[in-house]
Amino acid sequence: MDVDAVVVGAGVVGLAVARALSTPGRDVLVIEAEKSIGLHTSSRNSEVIHAGLYYPEASLKAQLCVAGRELLYDFCRERGVPARRLGKLILATEEKQLARLAALREQGRKNGVDDLVWLDGAAARELEPEIECVAALLSPSTGIVDSAALMLALQGEAEAKGAQLAFRTRVAGIARRGEEFEVRTSGGEDGSESGAVSCRVVINCAGHGAHAVAQNIQGYPAALIPPRFLAKGDYYSVSGRAPFSRLIYPLPVEGGLGVHVTLDLAGGIKLGPDVHWVEELDYAPISGQEEALRAAVRTYWPGVAERDIASSYCGIRPKISGPGAENADFRIDGPDVHGVSGLVNCFGIESPGLTSSLAMARLIARLASPQFEQKN
Repeated sequence: MDVDAVVVGAGVVGLAVARALSTPGRDVLVIEAEKSIGLHTSSRNSEVIHAGLYYPEASLKAQLCVAGRELLYDFCRERGVPARRLGKLILATEEKQLARLAALREQGRKNGVDDLVWLDGAAARELEPEIECVAALLSPSTGIVDSAALMLALQGEAEAKGAQLAFRTRVAGIARRGEEFEVRTSGGEDGSESGAVSCRVVINCAGHGAHAVAQNIQGYPAALIPPRFLAKGDYYSVSGRAPFSRLIYPLPVEGGLGVHVTLDLAGGIKLGPDVHWVEELDYAPISGQEEALRAAVRTYWPGVAERDIASSYCGIRPKISGPGAENADFRIDGPDVHGVSGLVNCFGIESPGLTSSLAMARLIARLASPQFEQKN
């Protein structure tokens, strides 16, 4: 056996898993297809630390977000990773939205988000004078984090414990060999280099590539691989000084949380994301969306009409539910799902994956632990 565990994917979840699995005497190898860590979903998002109020009660998203939020704040404070608990306002801009806002408050309460505060329009404007709304929910536990610094900290701790990272390396095939797995890889600029490593545990945290990795597992049932959808969202920077001290969100929409106003740690303002269902991974901004985003934000921040906005970047969510469907839960499929000891497949790790990453890593480590306990 070459290593104890192979983690596929060096996004925030893969790095957190590598950190959780790496202990003295345990060898962990992280395989990453790109040239560096976190180049896809982990770095192309709003960098928001979510409170956990949007998700169905007892779902993995609810449980891992609520637990992961505090783990993440603690981790960032102890390691000096830039993060700030700013708080967030979720707005109802019309009377007919009040029932949805109240339902969101109740959903948060069921999920254990116990610090939500209901505000009427006047009270909300006392906190943020430039908004327009008839009511709002204040979420004090919401914040922002420097995702790049977070991933570097996770990588550093994993490597300090002995984990190794192999970049520009793809999984060509995975096969069970007795009590171990053989993971065949391809690499190099043209994919011509090949190799193989044996291990007791394989964790598939490949994000957008998770489906392809699962399809390359010999004998893995195709019926257990969920459908794959891509939801693209554009982010825009806004000129001038931020008029807000908190994040400002509308009510959620199909496929996401609505076009919201977030702040970065340097005090800049960004709008987004919108939602476009696409077929391929393409991070080129969708042209001509400026006025549509401006119109969406103007419903609760009229002052955006006086600001210049410019395309900044875009992200693509690795979703397992498509247009018109309810948002699917995280899929963290361990041996209880597929019957293969030592294997964990992660599908649909979109928002709140960043917030949930440390709690998710703990769960995945528990799913893998029986296989390590069998080690002679």
